[in-house]
Amino acid sequence: MIPRYRALARRIEIELAALDNTQQVARRHWQRSLIQETDRDAFFNSVALNLHSFYSGLERIFELIANELDGGVLGGSGWHSELLQQMTLDLKDIRPPVLESSTAAQLDEYRKFRHRIRNIYAGDLDANRMQTLVEKLPLLWELLQQELGAFVRFLEGIANSDESSVISPDD
Repeated sequence: MIPRYRALARRIEIELAALDNTQQVARRHWQRSLIQETDRDAFFNSVALNLHSFYSGLERIFELIANELDGGVLGGSGWHSELLQQMTLDLKDIRPPVLESSTAAQLDEYRKFRHRIRNIYAGDLDANRMQTLVEKLPLLWELLQQELGAFVRFLEGIANSDESSVISPDD
């Protein structure tokens, strides 16, 4: 058994559970904002915060993977975008891709939104932009659960193998 892979798999599962709740709240509060005239801005703020948290949680998963398996996270001003692209790479003898390129492209919209949220006042939220992201969220979340679930199964497979049976690149 290789405990570090089991620990990484478990940490990803914990993040996924929190992300499930976060995306549910974002969707529920968006629906409430459509039917409740009073305090609509409070629901918009909640949706924006939860969309921000959704991507931040995913990025935590990507950072865990990059630090544990890939040799670290890249630096520089574009590291958030680079990290997302790194998750689409097939790193031979290290790990398979974490995400499909098409999933990463969809996630990039959430990354951009998170960046925007960090740099504006709450009163300047773009309801149309949030609507698009919330409407795309159910299908994207389903894809993420499949792809990240497959990656967790990959980690568990490695964790359950005997270290001596792991094939080295020289074999």
